[in-house]
Amino acid sequence: MKQGLADAAVLGSPFDFLGKKMGFVVLARAYELFSYPTGGLAASVKKIRERPDESKRVIKAGIKASRYIHQNHEGTIQVMMEWLKIDKEMATATYESTSKAFSEDGTIPEDGLRLVIDEAKTSANLQRQVLFSDVADLSILKEAQKELGIKGR
Repeated sequence: MKQGLADAAVLGSPFDFLGKKMGFVVLARAYELFSYPTGGLAASVKKIRERPDESKRVIKAGIKASRYIHQNHEGTIQVMMEWLKIDKEMATATYESTSKAFSEDGTIPEDGLRLVIDEAKTSANLQRQVLFSDVADLSILKEAQKELGIKGR
C-alpha cells in the first residue's frame, strides 16, 4: 500500500497500527463484522475422557488469562512489551485492536463456530450436516465456569 500497489489490505496486529502511523485508515476490525473465533482449544476425546481434570485446569487457566486481559489493561500491556519486545505505543495499539476478540468467560459464539464448520465442510467437500455438538463438547467448559463463579451463556 505504501508503494501504491494496493488500495486496501487485510492486516492483523501490529500492522494495523503501523498502517495508521503511515496515514492509512482502519476501515473495520474482524470482530466488529462477524464472530469468527480467533482461536480455540482442542483435545482428543481420549484425552478428555482419560484426564478430564487436566483439560478443565487448562480451560480455567485460559479463562483466567482472558479475564486478566480484559480487567488489567496496564498489566497486559506491560506483559506484551516484555514478551513481544515492543514499545508501549505499539503494545497499547495491539492491545486495543485485539483485546475485544478474547472471550472473558471462555465461550465461543455458536454462529462463529458454525462459520468454521461450514468452511471446513467446503474445504473437505463434505455434504453431510455437521452439528455444533459433533465438534464441540462444552461440558468441561461449563464445569470450569461454575468453579470460577461464571455464569455461562
